[in-house]
Amino acid sequence: MAALLLFVSVSKKCVKCKEAPAALVIRAGDAYCRLCFKDFFIHKFKAVLGKNRIIFPGEKVLLAVSGGPSSCSMLRQVQEGLSQKANKKLRFVPGVAFIDEGAAIGQSVEERQRTVAELQAVFQATGFPFYILPLEQVLDLPASVVATNPSPSEQPASAYKAAVHHFVETDGSNFPRPQEPKKTLLPRVQESHTLMLQQLLGSVKTLTAREELLNTLRQHLLVHTARTEGYSKLMLGDSCTRLAVKLLTSISLGRGAQLAQDTGFSDSRYGDIILVRPMRDYSAKEVAYYNHLFTVPYVVIPSVDTKTVDKASIQRLTESFVTKLQTDFPSTVSTIYRLQLHTCFMHISALNISCVLQVSSDSLAVKPSTFFEASTADSSLWVLIAELSVLHLYYRLPETTRLKSLLCYSCALTVRDMVSDDVFDPFMHEL
Repeated sequence: MAALLLFVSVSKKCVKCKEAPAALVIRAGDAYCRLCFKDFFIHKFKAVLGKNRIIFPGEKVLLAVSGGPSSCSMLRQVQEGLSQKANKKLRFVPGVAFIDEGAAIGQSVEERQRTVAELQAVFQATGFPFYILPLEQVLDLPASVVATNPSPSEQPASAYKAAVHHFVETDGSNFPRPQEPKKTLLPRVQESHTLMLQQLLGSVKTLTAREELLNTLRQHLLVHTARTEGYSKLMLGDSCTRLAVKLLTSISLGRGAQLAQDTGFSDSRYGDIILVRPMRDYSAKEVAYYNHLFTVPYVVIPSVDTKTVDKASIQRLTESFVTKLQTDFPSTVSTIYRLQLHTCFMHISALNISCVLQVSSDSLAVKPSTFFEASTADSSLWVLIAELSVLHLYYRLPETTRLKSLLCYSCALTVRDMVSDDVFDPFMHEL
């Protein structure tokens, strides 16, 4: 990459300042010098937040950082935006959450501790409070995490301007301040919980279904942490390239009806917690250039699809297809991205599609008793997921309720790919 940057700097001038030699080329004709690219990158981040006006001044926002390039770049943008020298400072109160998924890929405790130690150093440098969450904690979550909580009443359009004006007048003195970072490594995890999680993921026959299940568990844990710690927004680091892959993957898996929520800027399916994706306008190439030029630290963490072939899963195959096509046709990701923008105008509630695992319809908010009253006193999410995986849930529902009615098409496929005992085979036709 250094040789490429040197070649570009000698042959072209920056398209913005017209003076400094270009350090990189984002697209054909878009050559930027180092400083102009930094201004362009930072402005895009602040512009997408200011345009949507979802995050109000003083709100607590939880940043979901996986340790990868995009989420760590998002963390740097927030850090820069809250610094004293920032021109237009960000006005929210951030926190950081990292989910350790070492148990899902069979890492030892020592390997997981090393990864957490690297990320902890990055988080401590920001001065933000951070939370290290082992994925095993999802087994202790209450079943209410899959229900839609009442959302705050909608505020008029003038409310945002009034909140900004009040923040400027008071200089933010009335709003909560970031707490001191916690000095803790990976919390102690019971070995039984690790074995249960591995058993759950091991019951899935295909890598496609395993990745979908893992994504669901990850999102539930993040939402629960945001609720319990008092955060009203959850900020994700999905880039434009990642969302383009996710869009085609969702269509392939039968989740086309949820595209607006899965890939849009905001996702309000959980009611009181709104998911936002401020990195959705950045391509993976832009993120890589920014991290390289300005030494943004990130950690390479293996996942369940590491070192697998392209055809190992639908997600892996789609990613390979998009990235290879992007190499030969640089407008591939942007074209898919524009398709995603059109899907955001379709709201899921109009389709009357409900799913217990994805919380994908407003209908769940008005009829939760059908599912939750049928459950036993033990309401942990582990019981919910485990029973769903072997269809024990069938016996806990009224006779008129069918398992298929609780799941969307995509989640039904995930459950169908799980290993079940022969005694449950007669009920598999429902999925």
